[in-house]
Formats: sequence, C-alpha cells, structure tokens
Amino acid sequence: MRMTMVGTGYVGLVTGVCFSNTGNDVVCLDVDPAKVDKLKAGECPIYEPGLTEVMRRNMAAGRLTFTLDKAQAYRDAELIFICVGTPTGEDGSSDLRYVMAAADDIAEVLKTLGPDQDPKIVVVKSTVPVGTTAAVRDRIRERAGAEIPFSVADNPEFLKEGDALNDFNKPDRVVVGVEDERTAEVFRRIYEPFVRNGHPVFIMDIASSEMVKYASNNFLATKISFINEMANLCEKLGADIDEVRRGMCSDKRIGGQFLYPGLGYGGSCFPKDTLACIQMGRETELPTPVSSAVHEVNQQQRVRFFEKIARHFDAHGGLAGKRIAFWGLAFKPRTDDIREAPALTLVRKCLEAGASCVGYDSVASRNARAEIGDALALADDMYEAAEEADAVVISTDWDEFKSPNFRRLAEGLNHMVVFDGRNLYHPEQMRELGFTYYSVGRAPVIV
Repeated sequence: MRMTMVGTGYVGLVTGVCFSNTGNDVVCLDVDPAKVDKLKAGECPIYEPGLTEVMRRNMAAGRLTFTLDKAQAYRDAELIFICVGTPTGEDGSSDLRYVMAAADDIAEVLKTLGPDQDPKIVVVKSTVPVGTTAAVRDRIRERAGAEIPFSVADNPEFLKEGDALNDFNKPDRVVVGVEDERTAEVFRRIYEPFVRNGHPVFIMDIASSEMVKYASNNFLATKISFINEMANLCEKLGADIDEVRRGMCSDKRIGGQFLYPGLGYGGSCFPKDTLACIQMGRETELPTPVSSAVHEVNQQQRVRFFEKIARHFDAHGGLAGKRIAFWGLAFKPRTDDIREAPALTLVRKCLEAGASCVGYDSVASRNARAEIGDALALADDMYEAAEEADAVVISTDWDEFKSPNFRRLAEGLNHMVVFDGRNLYHPEQMRELGFTYYSVGRAPVIV
C-alpha cells in the first residue's frame, strides 16, 4: 500500500522504515529541510540499533522516500499516519498543535482532490488524549467539506527505545481503533506480516484504543515507582531490596519485569503519559491519586539519590570544589535520548552545589552537552571520566559499566567512592575492593 508518515521523529521514522521493509511504498514527510536532506543522504537522525541499515536498504529498493512536499505526500497516499510530537505542557496536558496542524494540511489536500477520490485513512499514531482522533476527524471534515470521503483510526505505538525494530517486527500486540469495518480490514492486512508469531491484532473503538497506550505506560511506571518505594523502605529498615525483589518476583502473579530499583523512569513516554492521565482526570473531575503518587515518587527518587551524594560529601567539606564523574547520561541504555534523564537532574544538582561534573556516555554525550551546556565536561571513555574525580555516579546501566576494571578505576579516582544508581555491583565485592559504595535499597559500604 501507499503510506505517508507525517513526521520523521522516533515513531514516524521507525514506523515508515518497518512498513517499507514489508513491501509498502512509504513517503516520510517533514517540515525541516536540513533533516530531510540528511535522511535523503541515508543518514539516520536518531540512534536506534539496526535502523540505519534497514532504512538504507529500503531507500535503495525505492520503497522509502523523504520529502518536504505536503501536497504530493498526501495526494498519493492511501494511509496517512500522523506521527508528530505531543509535548507536555506545564499543567501536564498534551500540546496538540502539531497534530491539528497536520489535520489542517491533510484537509487542504483532500479538498483539492474532490468528492470522487478513493477514501483515504487518516491514522493518529502519536500518543494523544482520549477524544483527539475524533477531533482530528471533525477538523478535517469541517475544513475539507462534508462530501469528501475519508476515515480515521488510532494506532498507538509500543516501541522501546533501543529495541524498536524488534518491537515493531514482533509485537506483543497491535492495537487499532476504528469506526468502520473497511478500515479494520486494511489494518489487519498491513499488520499481517508482523503477527505471524500468533500475537493478536486488537480492533476496538477509537476511545479505548487511545486509552490503551496511557493505561499500559502508566501501569509500567507504577511498577517502577513501587519498587523504588520498597527500596527506600529497605534502606530505612535494614533490609536488602535485591533479596526482597527475588522473594517477591518469584510469585507468578507478580513477575519481575519493570521491578528493578534505581533512579526512576525517564524518557519521552512514561513521564508524559503519567502526567497526561493525571490531567485527563482533572479535566473530567475524577481524581487520579495512584497516578499522582507514581509521578511524585519518581521525581523524589532522583532527589533522594542526590541527597546520598550530598550527605557523603558533607563529611568531607561539602560538594563545592569536588569533581564528580557520571557514567551514563541517557535515560536508559541503547538510546541517545536524554529527555527526563535522571543523570541530568543529578548533574544539575551537583553543579548547583558547586561541584564540577564530567560525563561519559557512548551515544548520548552530545545531546547532554546541548542540554546542560559547557558546564558539563565530556570524556571519551569511562576511565577518562573518572580521572582525578572524587566519586563516580552510575546513572545509566550500559553493558560496559557492568564489569569494569576496578583496579584501573581505583587508580584514576582521587577517592574510591561509587554512587551506583542502577545496583550493578555487589556490596560485598565493593567492600573487598576497598570502595565506599552507595546503591539503592541496600546498606551502604563505608570504607
């Protein structure tokens, strides 16, 4: 089928590449000339393992193209996927200006094609509050004219940064909200190559489809905040969260996914979607105390961890003048995304306390520097970052941090102090090596 992706961000580009890889003709539309030029040259603007190779292969086959031409992109498409950003406002609401701007552009093109055109399907792929897809439908109908045939659908994405190709190609489920059977059949057909593993394509009403994404991410965020709250209790009571987690997660009703203590969640989805649920509750005058608590626990988790750093240095003249090394700047491994990254919160707090900060991340360093500025020094490798530092803070659990050369690390540090926000190491091991070691939900090792 002929498809157009509106927006070449994370969702639009991954979706477009994967659909082109199953034989569809895909046009990716963007308003940024520099970005489109880069894509046309085969350069991927985001870090996602494997994406560049698949993108280039389908470009070479002629199935994947990039354009600034809205009229051409909309005129020839059978399906138009709106994949633009929906940033969070200060009150937690989703900013829908880009979604509605896309709807206006689509309406203008549909209007020029007239009432005899084959009906296109306009798909909202962006994560949007319940009722948005219906608002897009009404807006297009108002501007294009009631006689213009088209249908709408909602098709939320469930892509993990760092594993997006696998998530799209082998989804746990596909969720689609539709208003008619013709549209439902089109979605069954285009997703059939991706669900030969037997996983379901759920066809439902549009409002329910929109809510599935929020409910899913909010629940996963809840699990993260819950285990962090338990970890904090363990620290107060002298228990070990690793042992507690093992005993708890062996219960088949609970399982172990997303129940890892640490610095809390970040990125573009969990924070935004939890806040959106809270805001939807406000708008409907329905309190959402669980979601509100999930968000509050998450924000406080990184503050609590900074307080560990500050308390340690209070006994050593304070943080002012100290050099703190950060291993990891992205919000999670296998991505260059630094949105809502706990590392950046900790860096800012250390800088505000008068410390100097140096960071290392194999892919996110440039983005972190753009966010923090020159106050954050960057190192070319993890050991260089630790040179003459007074402590190392592990803020992202990249694989390369899991089994470091501790002797080399110790030789470079001014003081053998590690603040492990991801619980990568065993306390007894760190004690034997002579490190002062702080982690999450476990007793500190003071040497």
